[in-house]
Amino acid sequence: MRNLINVQIPDPHFFSLKEKLWSIQIDENDHILSLNPMQSEISEIGEDWAGDWLSPRGIDLQINGGLGLAFTDLDFKQLPKLNEFLNLLWRDGIEAISPTLVSCSIESLRRSLAVIQLARKETCINRSKLLGAHLEGPFLSMNYQGAHNHNHFCLPSLSALDKRINGFEREIALVTMAPELPGSSEVIKRLNDLGILVSLGHSSANSNICRSSFDLGISMITHAFNAMPGLHHRDPGPVGEAISHGQISMGLIADGIHVHPNMVIILQKLARDSLFLVSDALSPYGLEAKQYQWDQRLVFIDEGVCRLDDGTLAGTTLSLLEGCKRLAKWTKDPSFAIWAATVSPRHVLEKGKGIKEFFVGHSLEKFLRWNLNFDSYSLNWKSAK
Repeated sequence: MRNLINVQIPDPHFFSLKEKLWSIQIDENDHILSLNPMQSEISEIGEDWAGDWLSPRGIDLQINGGLGLAFTDLDFKQLPKLNEFLNLLWRDGIEAISPTLVSCSIESLRRSLAVIQLARKETCINRSKLLGAHLEGPFLSMNYQGAHNHNHFCLPSLSALDKRINGFEREIALVTMAPELPGSSEVIKRLNDLGILVSLGHSSANSNICRSSFDLGISMITHAFNAMPGLHHRDPGPVGEAISHGQISMGLIADGIHVHPNMVIILQKLARDSLFLVSDALSPYGLEAKQYQWDQRLVFIDEGVCRLDDGTLAGTTLSLLEGCKRLAKWTKDPSFAIWAATVSPRHVLEKGKGIKEFFVGHSLEKFLRWNLNFDSYSLNWKSAK
């Protein structure tokens, strides 16, 4: 039995060393027994963390592949490579991912879901876990296609949904769609009935449609500001309506290119409780490639940002926790940044859980220790065990 003292727990509200410090009791098997706020009038004995943070590992709800694998183009021969990639993600501080399948053929989608279904049955320590898949498409707007292949888009319908996910309903956690498309309402209701989260993305929805879709059951926004109308003083658009609603989670790519750092700071001030980080990493993640083939197109990589040859943003090759570090520098709020990468995605998947539930009873090897360099305002992390 041991005691960690002067520990910070990530929180979405402004960081200050005067804020609450915690005492954390660890059993002989390195499992967390309890978290208790420290009281300044009581002197506690233990391993002094001097204000370092303890957090769970990251959860990435939008990641398209890595080590040359694309989740939309998996086959069973790639299972060893997939496990190698999951091992890499664990070393990069990630506990679990929602493998993201962008718009593709029905055949490719179902084959990839079958591979993911099999891979999810295998468990291994020190390996990232596969959550349910994130289907980013095919019910998307032609006006905001981004880097998706619009030839695989279709209008939402129960029939189109069934052709894609029948038999794989339990392998899917999240679907991104454009709610302004005809037929979207019945698909949103069906996904909600299945317990699958629905996110607004690649959408031209105006404010009225956004409000209606949030009331109908859309609970989040995919890569806020990207592939959707921006904030406007006469039409708040998806992000503005999400902020007004107050209960809509918003994914954010924190590479500094997809969303300008100053806009990130504004968004943090307006909706810090709603934000969570995603990497939007593509298949060259973990490789040294400067360009790679994506279907019939070339993607070019510069400082971790991926673009098509016409300049269209396609994603990143940056890790989720690299985005966390950048967010901390921009906002000067490391506690919020850590929370956005590690705790907030858990709230997206498990609404209503308190912070202690993500800590108590879990092994310390699943956690990270974060230290802030006050001179450079840079965050560093390592395994907490």
